[in-house]
Amino acid sequence: MSKEIIPQEVLAAKIFLIREQKVMLDRDLAALYGVEAKMLNRAVKRNMERFPVDFMFQLTREEYADILRCQFGTLRHGRHSKYLPHVFSENGVAMLSSVLKSRRAIAVNMQIMRTFTKIRELLNTHADLCRKLEKMEKKYDYQFKVVFDAIKNLITLPGKKTKRIGFTAKERAAVYSPGLGPGPKSVLS
Repeated sequence: MSKEIIPQEVLAAKIFLIREQKVMLDRDLAALYGVEAKMLNRAVKRNMERFPVDFMFQLTREEYADILRCQFGTLRHGRHSKYLPHVFSENGVAMLSSVLKSRRAIAVNMQIMRTFTKIRELLNTHADLCRKLEKMEKKYDYQFKVVFDAIKNLITLPGKKTKRIGFTAKERAAVYSPGLGPGPKSVLS
């Protein structure tokens, strides 16, 4: 196996989820390839037919602000681009290898593609685990329902009806109301 130029964790940290796509910023790619961002963007502009919207797109101000908030550290005056950056999807990064032809660009590009593949594998594994967990929850929820139903049946055994203690409002009225029957008897009578 070839020696990594850039640690995979560093590459993975430079991959963002924007518009439901995993993408990398032009400036991050340029730094990894060892070129200036404006040189990378010029090479891309000379080959625009190779970069349709699902390979590369420009960020909105809101998307760019979200990315800046996500990154560690604070911005210093003049340290961020006055132009909205472009981002490249996995396919766009692959297409960059046909535009940038230096040895470093090719080696870094292969490593980036491996990182995208590794992330996809991890996400698939995570999705499989979630599906298995949901299946187990349904299975055990059913089993526990059976147990709880059995406990409820044990608690409410059918038996003979017991007589209630106390009066209902109707019975009380019959006993204490004048003219409806015998009232309370006096202790003296």
